[in-house]
Amino acid sequence: MILRHTFAPPNNTRLSHLCGPLDGHLRRIEEALDVKVAHRHEQFKVEGHKANAQRAMDVLQALYEIAQRPIDAAVVQLTLAGDSTLGEAEDGAITLATRRTDLRARTPNQSVYLHNIAEHDITLGIGPAGTGKTYLAVASAVDALERSAVQRIVLTRPAVEAGERLGFLPGDLTQKVDPYLRPLYDALYDLMGFDRVQKAFERNTLEIAPLAFMRGRTLNNAFVILDEAQNTTPEQMKMFLTRIGFGAKAVVTGDVSQIDLPKQQLSGLIDAERVLRRVKGIAITHFTSADVVRHPLVARIIDAYDGARKRASSRD
Repeated sequence: MILRHTFAPPNNTRLSHLCGPLDGHLRRIEEALDVKVAHRHEQFKVEGHKANAQRAMDVLQALYEIAQRPIDAAVVQLTLAGDSTLGEAEDGAITLATRRTDLRARTPNQSVYLHNIAEHDITLGIGPAGTGKTYLAVASAVDALERSAVQRIVLTRPAVEAGERLGFLPGDLTQKVDPYLRPLYDALYDLMGFDRVQKAFERNTLEIAPLAFMRGRTLNNAFVILDEAQNTTPEQMKMFLTRIGFGAKAVVTGDVSQIDLPKQQLSGLIDAERVLRRVKGIAITHFTSADVVRHPLVARIIDAYDGARKRASSRD
């Protein structure tokens, strides 16, 4: 199928931003949707399967609307993934009060995830890297703090290295744990700004709590995030989940394809998904490679590893 469209009134600056350097944005659309995009000035032609050609034309129109300034390659990728910020917000779509005014769900699963966090006291987000599990959890926590729905945010994760042995780390407790919590810090800085994050730590509205030191605590009026939960043991997971007090909300995130525990050790996240599947008040959201909002190669890498794992399992 061949679709043709003329962008009017013609605007050479917008057209240049739409196409990208050396037509790089057009090549990205072609590769993602398996179509051919040709243009002459403001006249564009898309050739490919009917549904893909129409999707490509919709993406071109959406990008043209925001092409007053140069378009980053990440924006093109998010638009291809179905970024709802580039169109009208769907009724009931959740918006979060953070420094990122453009923040909202990029994919249907992310939308389900945000709704689950809003409506349940405990939410499990399970899926591959790059699907927004941690970032959206932190954004929801910041939103809850901004609305005074909670009094503090507590961040934790197991101190397990990714296949390496780093030895003893220098410094006090916070300095020892900081390297493991860097993804959470990065999200906080992006959503709140560096100065506000530092002040929040000083006021104890932000807290770093090593998972090993959570035993015996009761977390009331707090938003608690357990990241990299695939590296917990079942005992650690049970201990963490039973820390939740009144007015608290917890989000557990992890990727069960990247477990760094000893091979004979069962992951607490896998165990929790099985045990808690039918427990009222707990929601489980599963992400796939289709939810990846990083570089497009990330989704292909995930699919390649999944395919190799399945082939290996079938041979066993």
